Amino acid sequence: MQKYLEALAPVGLLLIAIGALAPLFAGGFGCLWWMRWVYGAGALWMLLCRLFSPYRGTDLRMRRLVRMQAWSALFFVAATVFLFVPGTAPRDWLALTMAGAAVQVIASVMITRHEMKTRAAK
Repeated sequence: MQKYLEALAPVGLLLIAIGALAPLFAGGFGCLWWMRWVYGAGALWMLLCRLFSPYRGTDLRMRRLVRMQAWSALFFVAATVFLFVPGTAPRDWLALTMAGAAVQVIASVMITRHEMKTRAAK
């Protein structure tokens, strides 16, 4: 089950990307009524995938890196809250989206590097 959830987490990232890029391609925030639902579905999907696929090994560094990915999903969920709260500016959810994306990229790169180093050491 854990492997399937790890494989399905990028679906949430794709939904987040579609939701975040929709105003750019639509020419403004006129698509906000459906864009926030797509973005929120992706954030929730990613959070569920990350929470139900924890690292169960003994490597402390890997455990922390996987936990970083869960934190990035929490950033996306917080950005979704700003999409639904009236009176917030677009910079609020965009800042949290960029922070979540940065944490996700760093964690993904570091997980790959750590796995390569671990395989090379064996």
